[in-house]
Amino acid sequence: MGNRDSYQARCRAKAEDLRRRGEALILSVESSCDETAVAVVRNGREQLANAIASQIDTHALYGGVVPEIASRMHVEAIDPLLEAALAEAHVTLDAIDAVGVTYGPGLVGALLTGVSWAKALAYAMDVPLIGVNHIEGHVSANYIAHPDLEPPFVCLVASGGHSHILNVTRYGEYELLGQTTDDAAGEAFDKVARVLDIPYPGGPLLDRLADAGDDHAYKFPHPHTQGKYDFSFSGLKTAVINQAHNLRQQGVEIDAKNFAASFRRSVVDLLVDKTLAAARDTGAKRLAVAGGVAANSLLRSELQGRGERAGLKVFIPPKNLCTDNAVMIGSAAFYRLMAGETAGLDLNAVPALRMIGV
Repeated sequence: MGNRDSYQARCRAKAEDLRRRGEALILSVESSCDETAVAVVRNGREQLANAIASQIDTHALYGGVVPEIASRMHVEAIDPLLEAALAEAHVTLDAIDAVGVTYGPGLVGALLTGVSWAKALAYAMDVPLIGVNHIEGHVSANYIAHPDLEPPFVCLVASGGHSHILNVTRYGEYELLGQTTDDAAGEAFDKVARVLDIPYPGGPLLDRLADAGDDHAYKFPHPHTQGKYDFSFSGLKTAVINQAHNLRQQGVEIDAKNFAASFRRSVVDLLVDKTLAAARDTGAKRLAVAGGVAANSLLRSELQGRGERAGLKVFIPPKNLCTDNAVMIGSAAFYRLMAGETAGLDLNAVPALRMIGV
């Protein structure tokens, strides 16, 4: 216990020194689902290394992520990724000031792999440990992609498990404006893709198929919610799936490209309409997007075009920073560190971790 207490005391002192200097070189780890990632990030803004091991090919055999397999693959990948990240950044462990790690939300076994590894590494290196919320990481990807972006701004977070509209008031401070009342946007994409016999990962493949289709060929409902900026995708998803089943039972051939395009249009219109309304009503001047669904081609073009026509400056990360990565975790960790926040060696995985009550 004494060694742990002395480590904590030393790390608090080191964290305070880093905060006063306003500088830190952070080694960050992401293992919340089916990508293992290690990155090196300087001062929350500069990516020095971004090493990722994807498990997509393995999970595609089963039609989706198998949690036990994901956890085991994280264990196998994480040490080689550390070596790769340090080599890419041209630094050694001695240069690292702190370790950041995703501790939720996500798959519990997958999260535990990264958290346990990060705690051991931080303790061995005698440097501060910072726990990062995965959702906040997605928002922070914009700080890497856009060095001129600073709060306040409105951010749409859309992924396989999350759909939120946040008002980012300061670094690390958020106001929830809207959220999904049921399924997330990415979840709806994946489930509709399955009905169209699109293999895993369904969302990105459906997006590509939709590019060649007519997005007005099929009519789908636009769900209403009590919350002005809230989303609902469960009813839309069910209506789309039911329509596909009914057409097949009637012997009507479904045009997969048009069907995918029409569904994509419905989801994107919902996301963009609500987000622009929230930005307008809050008086925002800047709008950002984050999360895996932010890689969707139609969402990117609609937010950019409609946002700019509404007088907003729009920030969209490159696609490789929309999907899970450790660079975004390193950025979020830096701003947590600058706020004086560090984690103890009792940091645990929190699979249902919430952010501002979402």
